[in-house]
Amino acid sequence: MTTIAEFNSYGEELEKLLLLRTAPIAVKMLGKEADIPKEAIRPKRDRGHHLAQCQAFALTRRKGETIAMLKEDNWCWAPLIGYGLVEPFDEKTTSPIFYIVENMKAAKKIAKSFPRFEYGKYIGILTAPLKTTSFKPDMVLIYSNTAQLRSLLLAIKYKEGKLVQSEFDPIDSCVYSVVPVIKNGDYRITLPDPGEYERAMAGEGEIILSVPAAKLEELVTGLRFFEEIKLGYSHLNRQMMPDFPQPPFYKELFEMWGLDVKD
Repeated sequence: MTTIAEFNSYGEELEKLLLLRTAPIAVKMLGKEADIPKEAIRPKRDRGHHLAQCQAFALTRRKGETIAMLKEDNWCWAPLIGYGLVEPFDEKTTSPIFYIVENMKAAKKIAKSFPRFEYGKYIGILTAPLKTTSFKPDMVLIYSNTAQLRSLLLAIKYKEGKLVQSEFDPIDSCVYSVVPVIKNGDYRITLPDPGEYERAMAGEGEIILSVPAAKLEELVTGLRFFEEIKLGYSHLNRQMMPDFPQPPFYKELFEMWGLDVKD
């Protein structure tokens, strides 16, 4: 079982291998108040204001803050529904406005598939930088650019021999990046939504990879492999060279196909 010290080490290693601009986020769903560490900030109680969940993510990854978001701390509707902190919409309360769709038919369709935890299962969500977390996370959020994501996906493919499957909703990134991952135990890619861009300073080039805690070791192991063979993120350099040096297996394939091979 992964220790807290090992999670901290993975956080530091991810930042180093990928040259990440912000810290990977350790995420834990809270079952009770006793699960909240002493260092955690509770926005309404400690600072007298509310936050959207994406803002809490931003404060964690950019400023290194440990934040516990309970029902009373939230200033956005989606995580309240998705995290099971309030009762979900039913057919009488569902509206096209909530999901930014054209009509009630579309709203009901989206509402039916909207990811959410069982109402009352959790009291909130806890986040901290992975490299300094004092708790064992349920999952990790990595905000990266697309080139860094490519390296992450290479590592996943190398270790598991499979491709990451995702559905893309342009809104509610705080829900889609967390709920399905904890429920299904698999990786997921999510686009930061407009609220995250406007209110939480997500960059136009940023994208989110969600990593179940149980898969973090294999992800880092895969990244180490590509670093060792000089195909890691920091080793990839742009070039426009005709007849570039081919790896040995390229040459084997070209010879098999009767194509030119450069000595």
